[in-house]
Amino acid sequence: MSLFNIFNVSGSGMSAQSVRLNTTASNIANAESVSSSIDQTYRARHPIFEAEMARAQGQQSGSHRVNVSGIVESDKPLIKEFAPNHPMADGDGFIYKPNVNVMEEMANMISASRSYQMNVQVADATKSMLQQTLRMGK
Repeated sequence: MSLFNIFNVSGSGMSAQSVRLNTTASNIANAESVSSSIDQTYRARHPIFEAEMARAQGQQSGSHRVNVSGIVESDKPLIKEFAPNHPMADGDGFIYKPNVNVMEEMANMISASRSYQMNVQVADATKSMLQQTLRMGK
């Protein structure tokens, strides 16, 4: 694998972790939202990553990139709370809250942040190696 391909790998990793950080931030921001119907209630979202192994195996000097194939909504049940005095309560007196677990999301955010940081360090190390290689040619 060429040193130049490592930039593609770490760059795609940073991009994927950026998507993960943004969806996690969106989940945390909407964790306390309230709705009067199940259909309008926010649901936790999570990105789905896939490594581009099939394409890499088809190329002789291919790189292993990370691809975000999509963002899916969690299928965990929503929180249904009886609050007849709440202004957003439905006809039966219920309000609906998102299926976001803030503690899980915070752990996910820390993990994504560290993964992003590791990809930055890989790119920096690769840059340093390339600079040293170029200095050897002088």
